[in-house]
Amino acid sequence: SQQLQEASGSGVIISKDGYIVTNHHVINNAREVIISLYNGRSYLGEIVGSDPSTDLAVLKIKERDLPSARLANSDDVRVGDWVLAVGNPFNLASTVTAGIVSAKARNINILGDNSAIESFIQTDAAVNPGNSGGALVNLNGELIGINTAIATPTGTFAGYAFAVPSNIVQRVVDDIIAYGEVRRGYMGITIRALNWQLARHMNLDISQGVVVENVVPNGAADKAGLRSKDIILEINGASVRSTAELLGKIAVHKPGDVLDLKVQRNGKEREFDVKLQTVANRK
Repeated sequence: SQQLQEASGSGVIISKDGYIVTNHHVINNAREVIISLYNGRSYLGEIVGSDPSTDLAVLKIKERDLPSARLANSDDVRVGDWVLAVGNPFNLASTVTAGIVSAKARNINILGDNSAIESFIQTDAAVNPGNSGGALVNLNGELIGINTAIATPTGTFAGYAFAVPSNIVQRVVDDIIAYGEVRRGYMGITIRALNWQLARHMNLDISQGVVVENVVPNGAADKAGLRSKDIILEINGASVRSTAELLGKIAVHKPGDVLDLKVQRNGKEREFDVKLQTVANRK
């Protein structure tokens, strides 16, 4: 017979009526989830749903009038901003550490899911095992991310931690609560980050952006008129400098949303309106 094991993690209350967000890997394969609040009360938690692609999950407890986190716009977060990480490292309940935002839109290839969306906020606030699913907040106490991973050769904090941005959190949570799953929008392209070597090979006068490698026939991008070798420069007026940044911007939108893309084609800038599709009709 299989021996049962206990594991601990962190979570953030996001509504007064008991919805809680945490990491998918914290509750994955769990038979029972016990949630302990700061005031010492414990509850049997219901798993509402989870999303391996972003490593997020939503839990629910039967309670009312709970204090809840206010989500900030993670697009407003800047490198160098002071942040606080809150969680339960090594079962040290409600531990708070401080640091700064070290980078944005960081992809560290850690989720191990074929459809993984990694566009992490990187911070040097100390995060350790048990912090997973906990809050990363700004100095106004607003949630800017859910702490998810650390970069470490030892299993403990070695200087850098990574959080799912709050805008992606909000989008995933809303879908899980409404549908029990995430209804993700797709553009129907394969992409590659532009760098100076690739730019030189393609005879480009720019070295930042995202290269469209292939366009899925009858997909959203194809219907909008995008082509292979187009360079995506902006989405909805915001610059796109990496594949992680592009995936992060798409992840906050739902099927049916229309994205305004600025691309460079043959040395000239063009704009396209791309209506995101569902996974069922992306082919």
